[in-house]
Amino acid sequence: MTEPTQPTEQAATEKAWSGRFSEPVSALVKRYTASVFFDQRMWQQDIRGSLAHARMLCQQSIISKDDLAAIERGMAAISEEISQGQFHWNLDDEDVHLNIEKRLTALIGDAGKRLHTGRSRNDQVATDIRLWLRDAIDDIDSLLLALQKSLLTLAAAHSDTPLPGFTHLQVAQPVTFGHHLLAYFEMFQRDRERFVDCRRRVNRLPLGAAALAGTTFPIDRQWVARELGFDGICENSLDAVSDRDFAIEFCAAAALVMTHISRFSEELILWMSPRVGFIDLPDRFCTGSSIMPQKKNPDVPELARGKTGRVYGHLTALLTLMKGQPLAYNKDNQEDKEPLFDTADTLADTLRIFADMVPGIRVKADAMAAALRQGYATATDLADYLVKKGLPFRDAHEAVALAVRACETRQCDLEALSLDELRTYSPLITEDVFAVLTVAGSLAARNHRGGTAPAQVRAAIARAHQRIAG
Repeated sequence: MTEPTQPTEQAATEKAWSGRFSEPVSALVKRYTASVFFDQRMWQQDIRGSLAHARMLCQQSIISKDDLAAIERGMAAISEEISQGQFHWNLDDEDVHLNIEKRLTALIGDAGKRLHTGRSRNDQVATDIRLWLRDAIDDIDSLLLALQKSLLTLAAAHSDTPLPGFTHLQVAQPVTFGHHLLAYFEMFQRDRERFVDCRRRVNRLPLGAAALAGTTFPIDRQWVARELGFDGICENSLDAVSDRDFAIEFCAAAALVMTHISRFSEELILWMSPRVGFIDLPDRFCTGSSIMPQKKNPDVPELARGKTGRVYGHLTALLTLMKGQPLAYNKDNQEDKEPLFDTADTLADTLRIFADMVPGIRVKADAMAAALRQGYATATDLADYLVKKGLPFRDAHEAVALAVRACETRQCDLEALSLDELRTYSPLITEDVFAVLTVAGSLAARNHRGGTAPAQVRAAIARAHQRIAG
Protein backbone atom coordinates (compact mmCIF):
# COMPACT_ATOMS: atom_id res chain seq x y z
CA MET A 1 0.00 0.00 0.00
CA THR A 2 1.27 3.46 -0.84
CA GLU A 3 1.95 5.98 1.88
CA PRO A 4 -0.68 8.71 2.27
CA THR A 5 0.08 11.84 0.27
CA GLN A 6 -0.69 15.43 1.08
CA PRO A 7 -3.97 16.55 -0.48
CA THR A 8 -4.05 19.77 -2.44
CA GLU A 9 -6.78 22.38 -2.56
CA GLN A 10 -8.58 23.47 -5.71
CA ALA A 11 -10.76 26.56 -5.94
CA ALA A 12 -14.32 26.61 -7.22
CA THR A 13 -14.88 22.85 -6.98
CA GLU A 14 -18.48 21.85 -6.38
CA LYS A 15 -19.19 19.61 -3.44
CA ALA A 16 -21.26 16.46 -3.86
CA TRP A 17 -23.89 18.17 -1.69
CA SER A 18 -23.39 21.84 -2.71
CA GLY A 19 -26.80 22.34 -4.36
CA ARG A 20 -28.39 23.01 -0.97
CA PHE A 21 -26.05 25.92 -0.08
CA SER A 22 -25.89 29.54 -1.17
CA GLU A 23 -22.22 30.16 -0.42
CA PRO A 24 -19.08 28.02 -0.56
CA VAL A 25 -17.44 26.53 2.48
CA SER A 26 -14.58 28.63 3.81
CA ALA A 27 -11.02 27.41 3.35
CA LEU A 28 -10.59 27.06 7.10
CA VAL A 29 -13.71 24.93 7.45
CA LYS A 30 -12.58 22.77 4.54
CA ARG A 31 -9.38 21.93 6.35
CA TYR A 32 -11.10 21.52 9.69
CA THR A 33 -13.72 19.09 8.39
CA ALA A 34 -11.71 17.17 5.80
CA SER A 35 -10.55 13.66 6.57
CA VAL A 36 -8.68 12.85 3.37
CA PHE A 37 -5.41 13.64 5.18
CA PHE A 38 -5.76 10.37 7.08
CA ASP A 39 -8.60 8.27 5.66
CA GLN A 40 -6.96 7.85 2.24
CA ARG A 41 -5.25 4.80 3.73
CA MET A 42 -8.63 3.04 3.32
CA TRP A 43 -8.59 3.39 -0.46
CA GLN A 44 -8.32 -0.35 -1.09
CA GLN A 45 -11.25 -1.10 1.20
CA ASP A 46 -13.26 1.72 -0.37
CA ILE A 47 -12.74 0.31 -3.85
CA ARG A 48 -13.51 -3.24 -2.73
CA GLY A 49 -16.74 -2.09 -1.09
CA SER A 50 -17.75 0.00 -4.09
CA LEU A 51 -17.15 -2.84 -6.53
CA ALA A 52 -19.26 -5.23 -4.46
CA HIS A 53 -22.00 -2.62 -4.26
CA ALA A 54 -21.88 -2.01 -8.02
CA ARG A 55 -22.06 -5.72 -8.80
CA MET A 56 -25.08 -6.07 -6.53
CA LEU A 57 -26.75 -3.07 -8.21
CA CYS A 58 -26.24 -4.73 -11.59
CA GLN A 59 -27.50 -8.09 -10.36
CA GLN A 60 -30.61 -6.36 -9.05
CA SER A 61 -31.06 -4.52 -12.39
CA ILE A 62 -30.59 -1.16 -10.70
CA ILE A 63 -27.68 -0.29 -13.00
CA SER A 64 -26.85 -1.76 -16.40
CA LYS A 65 -24.13 -4.27 -17.27
CA ASP A 66 -22.44 -1.55 -19.31
CA ASP A 67 -22.37 0.71 -16.27
CA LEU A 68 -20.88 -2.09 -14.16
CA ALA A 69 -18.21 -2.79 -16.76
CA ALA A 70 -17.31 0.89 -16.87
CA ILE A 71 -17.14 1.08 -13.05
CA GLU A 72 -14.89 -1.98 -12.87
CA ARG A 73 -12.63 -0.57 -15.59
CA GLY A 74 -12.46 2.82 -13.89
CA MET A 75 -11.75 1.34 -10.46
CA ALA A 76 -8.92 -0.74 -11.92
CA ALA A 77 -7.38 2.42 -13.37
CA ILE A 78 -7.76 4.27 -10.05
CA SER A 79 -6.16 1.39 -8.15
CA GLU A 80 -3.19 1.54 -10.48
CA GLU A 81 -2.88 5.30 -10.09
CA ILE A 82 -2.94 5.13 -6.29
CA SER A 83 -0.53 2.19 -6.19
CA GLN A 84 1.92 4.07 -8.39
CA GLY A 85 1.59 7.29 -6.37
CA GLN A 86 0.03 9.10 -9.33
CA PHE A 87 -3.42 9.74 -7.85
CA HIS A 88 -4.26 13.36 -7.08
CA TRP A 89 -5.80 13.64 -3.63
CA ASN A 90 -7.85 16.82 -3.41
CA LEU A 91 -8.68 18.49 -0.10
CA ASP A 92 -11.80 20.01 -1.61
CA ASP A 93 -13.27 16.54 -2.04
CA GLU A 94 -13.11 16.02 1.73
CA ASP A 95 -12.41 12.31 2.08
CA VAL A 96 -11.21 9.15 0.41
CA HIS A 97 -14.73 8.28 -0.75
CA LEU A 98 -15.47 11.47 -2.68
CA ASN A 99 -11.94 11.65 -4.08
CA ILE A 100 -12.30 8.22 -5.61
CA GLU A 101 -15.86 8.83 -6.77
CA LYS A 102 -14.92 12.11 -8.44
CA ARG A 103 -11.99 10.51 -10.24
CA LEU A 104 -14.19 7.61 -11.32
CA THR A 105 -16.74 10.01 -12.81
CA ALA A 106 -13.95 11.87 -14.62
CA LEU A 107 -12.78 8.60 -16.13
CA ILE A 108 -16.11 6.96 -17.08
CA GLY A 109 -18.75 9.69 -17.04
CA ASP A 110 -22.33 9.13 -15.88
CA ALA A 111 -21.74 5.50 -14.92
CA GLY A 112 -19.53 6.81 -12.11
CA LYS A 113 -22.38 8.98 -10.84
CA ARG A 114 -24.66 5.94 -10.68
CA LEU A 115 -22.36 4.05 -8.34
CA HIS A 116 -23.70 5.83 -5.26
CA THR A 117 -27.26 4.66 -5.93
CA GLY A 118 -28.78 3.03 -2.84
CA ARG A 119 -26.03 4.00 -0.42
CA SER A 120 -24.82 6.95 1.65
CA ARG A 121 -21.39 8.00 2.78
CA ASN A 122 -22.63 7.02 6.25
CA ASP A 123 -22.91 3.31 5.47
CA GLN A 124 -20.03 3.51 2.99
CA VAL A 125 -17.54 4.77 5.58
CA ALA A 126 -18.81 2.32 8.21
CA THR A 127 -18.20 -0.49 5.72
CA ASP A 128 -14.72 0.76 4.83
CA ILE A 129 -13.71 1.00 8.49
CA ARG A 130 -14.90 -2.53 9.18
CA LEU A 131 -13.08 -3.87 6.12
CA TRP A 132 -9.90 -2.02 7.12
CA LEU A 133 -10.13 -3.12 10.74
CA ARG A 134 -10.75 -6.73 9.75
CA ASP A 135 -7.52 -6.64 7.72
CA ALA A 136 -5.70 -4.99 10.63
CA ILE A 137 -6.89 -7.66 13.08
CA ASP A 138 -5.66 -10.42 10.78
CA ASP A 139 -2.27 -8.71 10.54
CA ILE A 140 -2.05 -8.24 14.30
CA ASP A 141 -2.95 -11.87 14.92
CA SER A 142 -0.06 -12.99 12.71
CA LEU A 143 2.28 -10.63 14.59
CA LEU A 144 1.12 -11.92 17.96
CA LEU A 145 1.71 -15.45 16.72
CA ALA A 146 5.24 -14.53 15.63
CA LEU A 147 5.96 -13.11 19.10
CA GLN A 148 4.58 -16.24 20.74
CA LYS A 149 6.86 -18.41 18.61
CA SER A 150 9.84 -16.28 19.61
CA LEU A 151 8.95 -16.70 23.28
CA LEU A 152 8.60 -20.46 22.88
CA THR A 153 12.00 -20.72 21.20
CA LEU A 154 13.69 -18.82 24.02
CA ALA A 155 11.70 -20.71 26.66
CA ALA A 156 12.77 -24.06 25.19
CA ALA A 157 16.41 -23.03 25.41
CA HIS A 158 15.96 -22.17 29.10
CA SER A 159 13.44 -24.70 30.40
CA ASP A 160 16.05 -25.72 33.01
CA THR A 161 17.57 -22.30 33.77
CA PRO A 162 16.76 -21.29 37.38
CA LEU A 163 15.45 -17.78 37.93
CA PRO A 164 14.17 -16.10 41.09
CA GLY A 165 10.42 -15.80 41.07
CA PHE A 166 9.35 -12.53 42.65
CA THR A 167 6.43 -11.14 44.56
CA HIS A 168 6.58 -7.49 45.61
CA LEU A 169 9.93 -7.48 43.74
CA GLN A 170 11.30 -9.64 46.55
CA VAL A 171 12.75 -13.09 45.90
CA ALA A 172 9.92 -15.56 46.48
CA GLN A 173 10.48 -19.05 45.04
CA PRO A 174 12.64 -20.56 42.29
CA VAL A 175 11.15 -20.84 38.82
CA THR A 176 12.80 -21.45 35.49
CA PHE A 177 13.32 -18.72 32.95
CA GLY A 178 11.41 -20.82 30.45
CA HIS A 179 8.45 -21.02 32.83
CA HIS A 180 8.56 -17.26 33.31
CA LEU A 181 8.46 -16.65 29.55
CA LEU A 182 5.52 -19.03 29.18
CA ALA A 183 3.48 -16.70 31.39
CA TYR A 184 3.73 -14.09 28.63
CA PHE A 185 2.89 -16.69 26.01
CA GLU A 186 -0.40 -17.28 27.87
CA MET A 187 -1.13 -13.55 28.09
CA PHE A 188 -0.62 -13.14 24.36
CA GLN A 189 -2.74 -16.23 23.70
CA ARG A 190 -5.65 -14.61 25.52
CA ASP A 191 -4.98 -11.43 23.55
CA ARG A 192 -5.31 -13.39 20.32
CA GLU A 193 -8.57 -14.90 21.56
CA ARG A 194 -9.92 -11.42 22.31
CA PHE A 195 -9.11 -10.26 18.79
CA VAL A 196 -10.78 -13.34 17.30
CA ASP A 197 -13.88 -12.53 19.32
CA CYS A 198 -13.68 -8.85 18.39
CA ARG A 199 -13.36 -9.75 14.70
CA ARG A 200 -16.72 -11.54 14.80
CA ARG A 201 -18.45 -8.31 15.72
CA VAL A 202 -16.39 -6.25 13.30
CA ASN A 203 -17.30 -8.61 10.49
CA ARG A 204 -20.89 -7.44 9.99
CA LEU A 205 -21.90 -5.48 6.90
CA PRO A 206 -23.39 -1.98 7.42
CA LEU A 207 -23.76 -1.27 3.69
CA GLY A 208 -27.41 -0.96 2.75
CA ALA A 209 -28.30 1.07 5.82
CA ALA A 210 -27.78 4.16 3.62
CA ALA A 211 -27.96 7.41 5.60
CA LEU A 212 -29.88 5.91 8.53
CA ALA A 213 -33.20 4.39 7.40
CA GLY A 214 -32.24 2.02 4.60
CA THR A 215 -33.01 2.59 0.92
CA THR A 216 -36.00 2.40 -1.41
CA PHE A 217 -34.00 0.43 -4.00
CA PRO A 218 -34.36 -3.39 -4.12
CA ILE A 219 -30.85 -4.12 -2.84
CA ASP A 220 -29.53 -7.51 -1.70
CA ARG A 221 -27.43 -6.90 1.40
CA GLN A 222 -26.76 -10.58 2.04
CA TRP A 223 -25.22 -10.91 -1.43
CA VAL A 224 -22.87 -8.00 -0.75
CA ALA A 225 -21.97 -9.50 2.64
CA ARG A 226 -20.97 -12.76 1.00
CA GLU A 227 -19.06 -10.94 -1.75
CA LEU A 228 -16.99 -9.03 0.82
CA GLY A 229 -16.48 -11.97 3.19
CA PHE A 230 -18.69 -10.65 5.99
CA ASP A 231 -20.28 -13.15 8.36
CA GLY A 232 -23.61 -11.36 8.14
CA ILE A 233 -25.26 -7.95 8.05
CA CYS A 234 -25.94 -5.28 10.65
CA GLU A 235 -29.61 -5.88 11.41
CA ASN A 236 -30.66 -2.31 12.23
CA SER A 237 -29.95 0.56 9.86
CA LEU A 238 -29.69 3.19 12.63
CA ASP A 239 -27.22 1.09 14.58
CA ALA A 240 -25.24 0.18 11.45
CA VAL A 241 -24.21 3.76 10.67
CA SER A 242 -24.02 5.32 14.12
CA ASP A 243 -22.09 3.09 16.50
CA ARG A 244 -18.36 2.54 16.68
CA ASP A 245 -18.35 0.05 19.53
CA PHE A 246 -16.46 -2.41 17.35
CA ALA A 247 -13.61 0.12 17.05
CA ILE A 248 -13.70 0.74 20.80
CA GLU A 249 -13.57 -3.01 21.43
CA PHE A 250 -10.55 -3.28 19.15
CA CYS A 251 -8.79 -0.48 21.02
CA ALA A 252 -9.60 -2.15 24.35
CA ALA A 253 -8.09 -5.42 23.12
CA ALA A 254 -5.07 -3.50 21.81
CA ALA A 255 -4.69 -1.74 25.17
CA LEU A 256 -4.54 -5.11 26.91
CA VAL A 257 -1.84 -6.34 24.53
CA MET A 258 0.15 -3.19 25.25
CA THR A 259 -0.38 -3.80 28.99
CA HIS A 260 1.29 -7.18 28.60
CA ILE A 261 4.02 -5.71 26.40
CA SER A 262 4.61 -3.00 28.99
CA ARG A 263 4.92 -5.51 31.85
CA PHE A 264 7.42 -7.53 29.81
CA SER A 265 9.25 -4.32 28.94
CA GLU A 266 9.52 -3.36 32.60
CA GLU A 267 11.11 -6.71 33.37
CA LEU A 268 13.54 -6.46 30.48
CA ILE A 269 14.58 -3.02 31.69
CA LEU A 270 15.09 -4.26 35.25
CA TRP A 271 16.85 -7.44 34.16
CA MET A 272 19.24 -5.50 31.92
CA SER A 273 20.26 -3.11 34.69
CA PRO A 274 23.85 -3.83 35.86
CA ARG A 275 22.50 -4.05 39.42
CA VAL A 276 20.48 -7.10 38.31
CA GLY A 277 22.28 -8.28 35.21
CA PHE A 278 20.01 -11.19 34.27
CA ILE A 279 19.98 -10.48 30.52
CA ASP A 280 21.48 -8.41 27.77
CA LEU A 281 19.65 -7.11 24.70
CA PRO A 282 21.17 -7.03 21.22
CA ASP A 283 22.87 -3.75 20.39
CA ARG A 284 20.50 -3.03 17.51
CA PHE A 285 17.64 -2.57 19.98
CA CYS A 286 19.56 -0.21 22.27
CA THR A 287 21.10 3.25 22.12
CA GLY A 288 23.96 5.02 23.83
CA SER A 289 24.37 8.31 25.61
CA SER A 290 25.58 11.55 24.07
CA ILE A 291 27.67 12.25 27.19
CA MET A 292 28.25 8.93 29.00
CA PRO A 293 30.26 6.59 26.78
CA GLN A 294 29.61 3.50 28.90
CA LYS A 295 25.82 3.58 28.53
CA LYS A 296 23.72 0.97 26.74
CA ASN A 297 20.11 1.99 27.13
CA PRO A 298 17.14 -0.37 26.56
CA ASP A 299 15.27 2.15 24.43
CA VAL A 300 12.92 -0.28 22.69
CA PRO A 301 11.30 -1.65 25.88
CA GLU A 302 11.28 1.82 27.41
CA LEU A 303 9.52 3.31 24.41
CA ALA A 304 7.05 0.41 24.25
CA ARG A 305 6.25 1.09 27.90
CA GLY A 306 5.64 4.73 26.98
CA LYS A 307 3.57 3.94 23.89
CA THR A 308 1.25 1.89 26.06
CA GLY A 309 -0.07 5.15 27.51
CA ARG A 310 -0.62 6.43 23.99
CA VAL A 311 -2.84 3.45 23.17
CA TYR A 312 -4.73 3.88 26.46
CA GLY A 313 -5.37 7.49 25.45
CA HIS A 314 -6.88 6.45 22.13
CA LEU A 315 -9.25 4.06 23.90
CA THR A 316 -10.36 6.82 26.23
CA ALA A 317 -10.79 9.20 23.28
CA LEU A 318 -13.11 6.80 21.45
CA LEU A 319 -15.16 6.09 24.55
CA THR A 320 -15.55 9.83 25.10
CA LEU A 321 -16.36 10.36 21.42
CA MET A 322 -19.35 8.02 21.55
CA LYS A 323 -20.76 8.66 24.99
CA GLY A 324 -22.94 11.68 24.19
CA GLN A 325 -24.11 11.03 20.64
CA PRO A 326 -27.81 10.68 19.87
CA LEU A 327 -28.83 8.38 17.01
CA ALA A 328 -27.95 8.28 14.22
CA TYR A 329 -24.76 9.42 12.45
CA ASN A 330 -23.00 12.58 13.65
CA LYS A 331 -19.92 14.32 12.32
CA ASP A 332 -18.21 13.50 15.62
CA ASN A 333 -17.62 10.03 14.20
CA GLN A 334 -15.06 11.38 11.79
CA GLU A 335 -12.81 11.54 14.84
CA ASP A 336 -12.86 7.76 15.18
CA LYS A 337 -10.25 7.10 12.50
CA GLU A 338 -7.06 8.75 13.71
CA PRO A 339 -7.06 7.07 17.15
CA LEU A 340 -8.08 3.78 15.57
CA PHE A 341 -5.40 3.95 12.88
CA ASP A 342 -2.69 5.01 15.31
CA THR A 343 -3.64 2.27 17.76
CA ALA A 344 -3.34 -0.38 15.05
CA ASP A 345 -0.05 1.10 13.76
CA THR A 346 1.49 1.39 17.23
CA LEU A 347 0.49 -2.13 18.19
CA ALA A 348 1.67 -3.67 14.92
CA ASP A 349 5.04 -1.89 15.04
CA THR A 350 5.55 -2.88 18.67
CA LEU A 351 4.73 -6.54 18.09
CA ARG A 352 6.92 -6.67 15.00
CA ILE A 353 9.97 -5.30 16.81
CA PHE A 354 9.46 -7.49 19.91
CA ALA A 355 9.17 -10.64 17.82
CA ASP A 356 12.54 -9.72 16.33
CA MET A 357 14.11 -8.73 19.65
CA VAL A 358 13.14 -11.70 21.86
CA PRO A 359 15.27 -14.34 20.08
CA GLY A 360 18.32 -12.11 20.55
CA ILE A 361 17.99 -11.88 24.34
CA ARG A 362 21.20 -13.16 25.95
CA VAL A 363 20.47 -14.87 29.24
CA LYS A 364 23.01 -14.59 32.06
CA ALA A 365 22.26 -17.80 33.95
CA ASP A 366 25.04 -17.29 36.51
CA ALA A 367 23.55 -13.98 37.63
CA MET A 368 20.11 -15.57 37.96
CA ALA A 369 21.58 -18.40 40.07
CA ALA A 370 23.48 -15.95 42.26
CA ALA A 371 20.28 -14.01 42.94
CA LEU A 372 18.57 -17.18 44.08
CA ARG A 373 21.25 -17.60 46.74
CA GLN A 374 20.43 -14.18 48.19
CA GLY A 375 16.73 -14.41 48.90
CA TYR A 376 16.05 -17.68 50.76
CA ALA A 377 14.05 -18.87 47.78
CA THR A 378 13.67 -22.40 49.16
CA ALA A 379 12.14 -21.33 52.48
CA THR A 380 8.66 -22.40 51.36
CA ASP A 381 10.08 -25.79 50.36
CA LEU A 382 11.41 -26.24 53.91
CA ALA A 383 7.99 -25.35 55.33
CA ASP A 384 6.31 -27.84 52.98
CA TYR A 385 8.86 -30.45 54.02
CA LEU A 386 7.90 -30.01 57.68
CA VAL A 387 4.19 -30.19 56.84
CA LYS A 388 4.78 -33.50 55.06
CA LYS A 389 6.53 -34.69 58.23
CA GLY A 390 3.33 -33.95 60.18
CA LEU A 391 3.83 -30.40 61.49
CA PRO A 392 0.85 -28.04 61.05
CA PHE A 393 1.58 -25.46 58.35
CA ARG A 394 1.41 -22.42 60.65
CA ASP A 395 3.94 -24.03 63.00
CA ALA A 396 6.14 -24.95 60.05
CA HIS A 397 5.92 -21.37 58.78
CA GLU A 398 7.05 -20.06 62.16
CA ALA A 399 9.95 -22.50 62.43
CA VAL A 400 11.29 -21.62 58.98
CA ALA A 401 10.88 -17.89 59.64
CA LEU A 402 13.13 -18.28 62.70
CA ALA A 403 15.67 -20.18 60.61
CA VAL A 404 15.67 -17.43 57.98
CA ARG A 405 16.18 -14.80 60.65
CA ALA A 406 19.23 -16.68 61.90
CA CYS A 407 20.60 -16.98 58.37
CA GLU A 408 20.22 -13.25 57.87
CA THR A 409 22.32 -12.66 60.98
CA ARG A 410 24.99 -15.07 59.75
CA GLN A 411 24.64 -13.88 56.11
CA CYS A 412 24.26 -17.39 54.77
CA ASP A 413 21.61 -19.40 52.91
CA LEU A 414 19.40 -22.09 54.45
CA GLU A 415 21.28 -24.91 52.80
CA ALA A 416 24.49 -23.69 54.52
CA LEU A 417 23.05 -24.64 57.93
CA SER A 418 24.14 -27.97 59.35
CA LEU A 419 21.66 -30.72 60.15
CA ASP A 420 22.08 -30.10 63.88
CA GLU A 421 21.42 -26.36 63.38
CA LEU A 422 18.31 -27.07 61.33
CA ARG A 423 17.03 -29.50 63.95
CA THR A 424 17.02 -26.71 66.54
CA TYR A 425 14.01 -25.34 64.67
CA SER A 426 12.23 -28.70 64.42
CA PRO A 427 13.22 -32.19 65.54
CA LEU A 428 11.30 -33.53 62.53
CA ILE A 429 14.15 -32.50 60.21
CA THR A 430 16.36 -35.33 59.02
CA GLU A 431 19.18 -35.85 56.51
CA ASP A 432 16.79 -35.84 53.54
CA VAL A 433 16.14 -32.12 54.08
CA PHE A 434 19.14 -31.06 51.98
CA ALA A 435 17.58 -32.33 48.77
CA VAL A 436 14.65 -30.02 49.52
CA LEU A 437 16.83 -26.97 50.14
CA THR A 438 18.52 -26.97 46.72
CA VAL A 439 17.16 -24.92 43.85
CA ALA A 440 17.13 -27.97 41.61
CA GLY A 441 15.14 -29.88 44.21
CA SER A 442 12.70 -27.02 44.62
CA LEU A 443 12.09 -26.84 40.88
CA ALA A 444 11.74 -30.60 40.43
CA ALA A 445 9.25 -30.85 43.31
CA ARG A 446 6.69 -28.70 41.46
CA ASN A 447 6.04 -31.47 38.99
CA HIS A 448 2.42 -30.91 38.00
CA ARG A 449 0.75 -29.36 34.98
CA GLY A 450 1.31 -25.63 35.16
CA GLY A 451 4.21 -26.03 37.58
CA THR A 452 7.77 -24.88 37.09
CA ALA A 453 9.51 -28.29 37.09
CA PRO A 454 11.70 -28.40 33.96
CA ALA A 455 9.88 -31.51 32.72
CA GLN A 456 6.57 -29.69 33.05
CA VAL A 457 7.97 -26.61 31.30
CA ARG A 458 9.04 -28.75 28.35
CA ALA A 459 5.62 -30.38 28.26
CA ALA A 460 3.94 -26.97 28.39
CA ILE A 461 6.08 -25.78 25.46
CA ALA A 462 5.02 -28.82 23.44
CA ARG A 463 1.36 -28.15 24.21
CA ALA A 464 1.80 -24.50 23.32
CA HIS A 465 3.20 -25.41 19.91
CA GLN A 466 0.18 -27.64 19.33
CA ARG A 467 -2.23 -24.87 20.34
CA ILE A 468 -0.80 -22.29 17.97
CA ALA A 469 -0.45 -24.84 15.16
CA GLY A 470 -4.21 -25.46 15.30
